[in-house]
This record gives sequence, structure tokens and C-alpha cells, in this order.
Amino acid sequence: MTDLFSPVQLGKLKLSSRIVMAPMTRNRAPENIPTDLMAEYYTQRASAGLIITEGAQISEQGIGYPATPGIHSPEQVAGWQKITDAVHARGGHIFVQLWHCGRVSHPDFHGGALPPAPSAIRPAGQAFTYTGLQDFVTPRALELEEIPGIIEQYRHAASMAMQAGFDGVEIHSANGYLLDQFLRDGSNQRTDAYGGSIENRTRLLREVTEAVCNEIGADKVGVRIAPVNAFNDMHDSDPQALFNHVATTLSGLHAAYLHVVEVSMAGEPDQAVDMQQIRSHFDGMYIANGRYDKARGNAVLSSDKADLVAYGIPYLANPDLPGRFLRDAPLNEPDQATFYGGDAHGYTDYPALGA
Repeated sequence: MTDLFSPVQLGKLKLSSRIVMAPMTRNRAPENIPTDLMAEYYTQRASAGLIITEGAQISEQGIGYPATPGIHSPEQVAGWQKITDAVHARGGHIFVQLWHCGRVSHPDFHGGALPPAPSAIRPAGQAFTYTGLQDFVTPRALELEEIPGIIEQYRHAASMAMQAGFDGVEIHSANGYLLDQFLRDGSNQRTDAYGGSIENRTRLLREVTEAVCNEIGADKVGVRIAPVNAFNDMHDSDPQALFNHVATTLSGLHAAYLHVVEVSMAGEPDQAVDMQQIRSHFDGMYIANGRYDKARGNAVLSSDKADLVAYGIPYLANPDLPGRFLRDAPLNEPDQATFYGGDAHGYTDYPALGA
């Protein structure tokens, strides 16, 4: 029977387990360059079947939060190289998440310039900036002639990820960031080839994924989506049809996996979307994500409703999460006050079993 500790082949990688460390923003890269402290953090968690890093900006334009790392400059590549080398030395596998924040960024990150978006629609909510919370602004709509440049940013970042020693990349198309903004009709009201129909709204994600697959190989490329997550003021009139089409499109490009956030902002399932329908449209690996514990993770795998299971918050406080699951050991409680920003406290000082 398949369970969390069953090995699995992901592209050319043989993963020791089906336990995935989900991408989680930690805001501990003060100059947007990965640090030695980050290397310690990821190395502590190298026993995961697969690590997916926190989002890494594909360009300066993609920045939307303070102290988050990028993957577009030689200095960033050098910083990530320390991390990938250390994780590989422990026998781990690691993908980097490619991230562009789009409209939920703020002019403070861009010398006063408006953040780009599919349409000039101001989202409800506030941006986290270096001077604190500030209301989101009305973004500027990307011109049609700018879109090839966006695709090139993703391609370049994927190339840099290979230079940094990553095993692959995850394209972030979830949680209200740029590619998700293009997908959903609540944020995309374009009237050109990138707006209107579901096929048109999926076009940018398709072209980005195709460019990245051509650059590094489809077996090294995953995509993350969040069909029912309203974070960053997101909504769509027909999410089931939209994300079924997204899955079909990505399957046609032979992407290695589809990483699906299956829950709402409240952490609950939403009956408006049947995730198994989405899975049926995708031929690659399906990573389930959504407040899973050990029992639910084993259940979703044994019932063949997922191929791998991603864990977020449990990994913050439990660097040795697979070992704890294996032994049915108690889990450390995470300190929410230290989730974003700070130093080693609440980051690399959670004890491992037996420490």
C-alpha cells in the first residue's frame, strides 16, 4: 500500500518519500540574496522527499515583500548554490519556486513605479513594505508588447536556477500573484489575446511553462495553483472549468507535477471545486496541499487521490518532520510571531528529536 514513506520517481529523481516541504515565505534575505542562515534552515529539512523553497523573485520587477530572495542575479545564484550543495550533501532534493508578485507589490519596492498586472484593478488589502503595512495601489496594466519580456524573466530565472544547482523549479501560479492574476476573471479584464476566454487567460501560464520547460526540461518543472484560495482578493466566475483547463494545458506540456492548494484561506475545503476533477485532467504527479497531517496524508495516498503530499506549517517547527511521522513522535508547536523576518529564533532553533 502506498503511504508517505513509499519512494517515488519524479522525473529523473528518485525521492525517498512522498513528503514534500511546501514553499513558505520567511523574509530572512535582507539584500534579496540567500544567506548562510537560510542554508542552515534548508539543510536541517533535507530529509524531506522534496524541498520546494520559498518564492524567489524572477526579476527586480517581481519583488513584492521585504527581505525575500531572488533568482536572477549572479550574487543570488552564489547564495543559492551554498543551499543546494548543503541539501544535496545530506541526500536531499530541492526545487526553487519562481515568483512574480504582480499587482500585490507596492511602489515602495520599485522607485515609485506602479506594479504591473493583467488589468488596472486595485485589490482589496494591504502590502507588507519596509515601512509597514500600506494599502494596495491600483496597478498598471501590462502592455501587450511587454508580455514577451515577462516570459523571458521566467526563462532566465529557470536558467539561473540550474546554475545554482537546483534539481528543478516550481512556477508559482497561485495565491493571487502575477500568473494567478492572469488566470482569474476577477483580476483579468483584458480584451486582447491574454484576456476574455479561459484559453486566453491561461495563455501566459502556458507560454511561461513552455519557455521554462524548453530551457531546463519538462521533467524538472512543476506548477502550483490554488483554485479556491481568495488570498490577495482573488476570485473567478467558474473556477472548476478554469482549473480543469489549466491542468489539461500543463499536462500537454508534460510538466512533472501539479501542486494544488486544495483549501480556502480559512484552511477548509470548498465544494465549489472538485480537486479530483482537476487531477483527472493532468497526467503528471499530483501534489496535494492543505492542512494534511500524517493520517490524512497516508489516506490520500493510499486511495490514489494524490502522488505526494506537501506540508507547510508543520515543517516550520519540525525540521525532522519525516522522522517524527515515522516514529509517531509529538510535533513542536510553531511560534507564529517568528514566521516572517527576524533571525535564527523561530527559524533554525527548533529542536530535532533527541536533541
